[in-house]
Amino acid sequence: MAASLPQDISDTELVHLARTALKRAHCPYSKFPVGAALLTESGEIILGCNVENASYGGTICAERSAVVSAVSQGHTKFRAISVVTELNEPASPCGLCRQFLVEFGDFKVIIGTAFNTKILITSTRDLLPFAFTPESLDTFEHEKASAASVDTEGDSKEQAATTMSS
Repeated sequence: MAASLPQDISDTELVHLARTALKRAHCPYSKFPVGAALLTESGEIILGCNVENASYGGTICAERSAVVSAVSQGHTKFRAISVVTELNEPASPCGLCRQFLVEFGDFKVIIGTAFNTKILITSTRDLLPFAFTPESLDTFEHEKASAASVDTEGDSKEQAATTMSS
């Protein structure tokens, strides 16, 4: 579901929308519903919920459900995500979801509950310090290219020295 809402949606409103998504969760095995509301850079809200599968590896978390839906609709830049569970205290996204979220940059993460007004506010980078990100791959490519350049220069000098001594 994508809804166009005002750019200035409050954290509380985003939590409320995540609660709506939580009610749609398909969790017959864990009985642990999770809802998410993702705010795109353009101000649209994309909802997601966890969808479990008898083959447990096929299960998708609410956060990833929302992001995958958003990307399929053409959104790749996000301002915030709210994640809600039925625990009494806000519960942080799992490790896989943390990695999945930080793939799309550093944005606000609002963690709430279905039953009270407690919320925690953090960011994708704070949830996963020292994250492996697209920038890590860019750095690797740059370092690889630099190393290849140095190797090529070294090979050329070695060849020149070999030629001179012959």
